[in-house]
Amino acid sequence: MKQKQNIRRSTLNDLSRMLEIYDFARKQMRANGNPNQWIAYPSKNLLEEDIKTGVSYVIESNSNVCGTFVFSIGEDPTYQVIKNGSWLNGEPYGTIHRIASDGTQKGIFKTVEEFCFQQIQNVRVDTHEDNKIMQHLLEKSGFTKCGIIYTHDGSPRIAYQKKVY
Repeated sequence: MKQKQNIRRSTLNDLSRMLEIYDFARKQMRANGNPNQWIAYPSKNLLEEDIKTGVSYVIESNSNVCGTFVFSIGEDPTYQVIKNGSWLNGEPYGTIHRIASDGTQKGIFKTVEEFCFQQIQNVRVDTHEDNKIMQHLLEKSGFTKCGIIYTHDGSPRIAYQKKVY
C-alpha cells in the first residue's frame, strides 16, 4: 500500500538529504542505461539558489524526505526555442525540473504531477534522451512529446507538455 506523501518547500536544512537523493538518482541512472545525465549536477550552489528563490520542493513520507524536485511557473529560458516540433500551446505554464527520489517510495512522479497541476493546468518538462524511465513515466501520465530543447550548456533534451482541462 502506498504511503501518504506530502510536498513542501525545501529549506537549507534539507540540503544534505537532497544531495544524497541526487547521488542515489545518478547511480540509478547509470545502472539503467543513462550514464551521461547529471554527471556533476545539480551542484550544491544550484540547490541553494533554488531553495532561496522558493522553487525547490521535497517529498516526504512519514516525515522522511524521499524525493525532491523544482517547480516554477513562468517562462523557462531553455524553452523559448524548440526544434523538431512545437509546444502544444503558448499559454502560461509551469515547469518541472530535477525530479529525483531515493527509491524507497513508489508513485513519486504521480504525487509531483498532482501537486503541479493544482498550481497550474499547463505543465512542461524535459528529459535526457537516455532517460528511458522518465520518458516512460511522462508518456504513461499523458504528457505529449513536443520536440527538442537545449539546456544552458547546449545539451539536447526531449521536451514534453501536458494540459489538463
